[in-house]
Amino acid sequence: MSNRLLEKCLSQGIRMTSQRHVIVGVIGDSEDHPDVDELYRRAVNEDSTISIATVYRTVKLLEEAGVIDRLEFGDGRARYEESGQHHEHLVDVETGEVIEFYHAELEALKEQIAQEMGYELVDHRLELFGRKLAGDGN
Repeated sequence: MSNRLLEKCLSQGIRMTSQRHVIVGVIGDSEDHPDVDELYRRAVNEDSTISIATVYRTVKLLEEAGVIDRLEFGDGRARYEESGQHHEHLVDVETGEVIEFYHAELEALKEQIAQEMGYELVDHRLELFGRKLAGDGN
């Protein structure tokens, strides 16, 4: 389980019930960007007493506390990931796969654009949507 996410929850004063502990563990261990239904499926495998309503309430609480981020990629499903790890997303429009990436030159360009427009960049989010090129075996 991601101790980092658990520590963030505790530092925000979130009371950790056994069910919340499981849900936080599922989110912290996720390498993808699960929606609430997927979080529920994973959590109930660890604790069959967890309800979908508990997952919804916990996700809302964690989002409001700023320990997880809500992501929307235009498919009608909100997905979640641990907050605080800056990166961008490339969404495969055919498979729905979400690929995380970081590009230093892109970060510098975003800062430069904001400054040229007279702003200090305080936050941003970028999602790219694409389709694999034909013949690309990657």
